[in-house]
Amino acid sequence: MFLNKIQSGESGILIYGITPPKSETSIERVTEIAERTIARLIPLDIDALIVYDVQDEAARTSEERPFPFLKALDPFEFASQYLQDLKVPKIIYRPAGKFSKDELSDWLDHLHQLNFYPVFVGVPAPDFPVKTSLPEAYRLWSKHKDTSAIGAVTIPERHAVLKDEDKRILDKVACGVSYFISQCVFNIAYAKQVIEDLSNTCNKENAPFPTIIFTLTACGSAKTLTFMEWLGIHIPEDMKEELRNAENMLEKSVNICMDIATHLTAFCSERGIPFGFNIESVAIRKDEIEASVNMVNQIGAMLVEKGIRKLNSVSVGQ
Repeated sequence: MFLNKIQSGESGILIYGITPPKSETSIERVTEIAERTIARLIPLDIDALIVYDVQDEAARTSEERPFPFLKALDPFEFASQYLQDLKVPKIIYRPAGKFSKDELSDWLDHLHQLNFYPVFVGVPAPDFPVKTSLPEAYRLWSKHKDTSAIGAVTIPERHAVLKDEDKRILDKVACGVSYFISQCVFNIAYAKQVIEDLSNTCNKENAPFPTIIFTLTACGSAKTLTFMEWLGIHIPEDMKEELRNAENMLEKSVNICMDIATHLTAFCSERGIPFGFNIESVAIRKDEIEASVNMVNQIGAMLVEKGIRKLNSVSVGQ
């Protein structure tokens, strides 16, 4: 079970991440998308499914968004109403600051009833009016702490600039957070630096190390590459050139992700740090979706081969 693995600090957790359909999508089409998603994911040996909250982050940067922003369905509603037949735990992202304390408390109760798990994220822009702070949101969640787990986001790119991600992580651990899901990793040096600094801080303060789940995603086009950078994902120049010049960019990006997964597995294992991977699939192109499924299978097999992960003998239950 996902909860047991998080609570025990077990490495090798494998998660799959999706976005809900766009809000203007017809009910019939949403049902069809959900059915295809379930059929694609049932055969996969994953511990949980992330359903992201899609926010308009245009105010975060002056650069033009490569793809137009289209509002998506609420991730909790999509997961609870359309993905019931997928018997894996659901992790639901929510920007806590957009909701009142009463709204968040009710939402957390509904989540808990379904054995879903929350990840609170920040608001879309620094000047967005905040209704509930993150510490307040964690306090609201704490009534479920004995039978649930709450996650948070970590951003290696932020640490490269501010050098304080280790402190941010431990502040959230003090609020009850037990696992962290990274922004997509393409700069492995950034990811390693967060882990190294966090490890040093944990050792210095005699603090338990939380589980770090690294997000990986395939990239099949130059426009997707541009969009990733717009989102704040740092892709080293030589890697960008490799991808742009590749005969098959998608295949090349999968190979890069596999190399990153292998290196981070060795890096965390040597330090006794609990870790896992989240394979993100937010594209609509069939070949990119298939590549994400292939990555889950490849990374899962790699972790099993190294003795880090055990195959689930039955479908993962709630």
